[in-house]
Amino acid sequence: MLEIKKYGAIDIGSNAIRLLVSNVIVSDDKEPQFKKSALIRVPIRLGADAFVGGQISEKNQIRMVNAMSAFKLLMDVHGVERYKACATSAMREAANGKDVVARINKETGINIDIIGGKEEAAIISSTDLDNLISGHKSYLYVDVGGGSTEFTIFSDGKIIASKSFKMGTVRLINNKKSVNKEIFADVEKWIKKNTKGLKKISLIGSGGNINKLFKMSGRSEGKPISYIYLGAQYQFLKQMTYEQRISELSLNPDRADVIIPATKIYLSAMKWSGARKIYVPKIGLSDGIIKSLFYNKI
Repeated sequence: MLEIKKYGAIDIGSNAIRLLVSNVIVSDDKEPQFKKSALIRVPIRLGADAFVGGQISEKNQIRMVNAMSAFKLLMDVHGVERYKACATSAMREAANGKDVVARINKETGINIDIIGGKEEAAIISSTDLDNLISGHKSYLYVDVGGGSTEFTIFSDGKIIASKSFKMGTVRLINNKKSVNKEIFADVEKWIKKNTKGLKKISLIGSGGNINKLFKMSGRSEGKPISYIYLGAQYQFLKQMTYEQRISELSLNPDRADVIIPATKIYLSAMKWSGARKIYVPKIGLSDGIIKSLFYNKI
């Protein structure tokens, strides 16, 4: 017997808002299969509001209401039976975050959960990470967002340390250099302390920027990116102007600036942990929401 369920996940990040619609194929003799049906990304940079002005502007509130109305219609068209909307660091830190959530609920009927860094990491780790972290190896999982970066260390298939830092790409662009220097120093200390004694550690990277870097590398799925390659790519991207990254590399305008600090975060994490390669399994918060909905974890 075959059953197909449709679920929706809305990820309200600091750089963009995404709607993922997935088919979950359930049959008697197989593990459930999760197939992406649609992915819509809207570049509403909430982090530029929250991390600089301290609240979500009226202009972006209207854009959010319009985006949520559109997402609701799209989910209706797709026949989505269950969905969940989660907001991360920009909405967490905005002084009017809860008011914006109430407004969106009133105007669109969509309820948004503002989740913490630990909850965000837990939802993401409920994805296909199990396939990578099995065995006796050690991994540093790095999820780079617009407002924060989640670090989780796995060894022998178990979580041994996890922490969220205010080290997101949008935040780094808007911060003073001295503030960024402090954040990087804190992260370096944490990574070195918690990876000490772990041999042959590898990175697992998630987030839109590492997915783009992986695509640009031309590697086949499942193959890692080396530290040397990522370092060369970082220098290559830094030498180009913002306009060149858009025109010559076909990067979206809201990706062309944040890809630089994102690459620096991944490279730094590799350097401090001693990792020589990074795996990019194409997982994120929206994937985790879909799986958590299916298994009734959220």
